[in-house]
Amino acid sequence: MREVTANGHTVEEAVEEAIKRLNATKDEVEITILDEGKKGLLGIFWKKPAIVKVVLKQDPVKESQTFLEEVIKKMGIEAKINVKKTGKTALFQINGDNMAVLIGKRGQTLNSLQFLTQLVANRYSNHYLQIIIDAENYRERRKETLTLLAARLAQQVKRTSNKVSLEPMPSNERKIIHAALAEYSDLKTYSVGDEPNRHLVISPKKKG
Repeated sequence: MREVTANGHTVEEAVEEAIKRLNATKDEVEITILDEGKKGLLGIFWKKPAIVKVVLKQDPVKESQTFLEEVIKKMGIEAKINVKKTGKTALFQINGDNMAVLIGKRGQTLNSLQFLTQLVANRYSNHYLQIIIDAENYRERRKETLTLLAARLAQQVKRTSNKVSLEPMPSNERKIIHAALAEYSDLKTYSVGDEPNRHLVISPKKKG
């Protein structure tokens, strides 16, 4: 239930009734007063109830979690999702069986789920919200792999003086490469293309 129209002797009473039926708090809803009502003559004659419409606000993190749970279920995987929100970033930690299937080759399935879940989250959010989806600590292992890859490609670019384009990666993985190469003053990194095919380029800086 997302919306309730309720009435009461007063606006406050009508709001309390609606919130009770929604099992929510005042901070979780939007209230519209449809009719302030009338006390009536002597509190009896021509009395009119107050009417309000109360709508449950949609939480982008909860909406995206519900979406992810439904997708995982349709994949035939039993899993539990733990969510940790810090500022404008929400980490979805997935635990369960068949996590290798959920991760996919080089994390491609996990990255696709992350991209789609982020689209859902930002459909309901009034500011940009970053979603990171992890399973079996894959992101930490991937970070180590990307850091080593960045160092190897940096040496290649320095040796050949030719730029290198990497495979498409989500923004959080591109940031890892950016950070790993920040100490190379003679190299630059930049992103090219549109999501979900946006990829990183490592290039030598022009001298002078």
